[in-house]
Amino acid sequence: MWQDPIVAEVRQVRETHAARFDFELWAIYRALKEQEEQSQLEKVSFAPKRIPPTKTEVKPALA
Repeated sequence: MWQDPIVAEVRQVRETHAARFDFELWAIYRALKEQEEQSQLEKVSFAPKRIPPTKTEVKPALA
């Protein structure tokens, strides 16, 4: 089976990074949030998109 070398590299980096935190998700999350807070890059957020409700047909209950 063919394997994409870029995907393989990304998976290896992810595995190595997770191993640094003993594969503990909360530790990985905290480290990423700390890195984000220390970053000088501008943070962008968007307002949530509102999806208009759709009209659904209500079927009468069977007696």
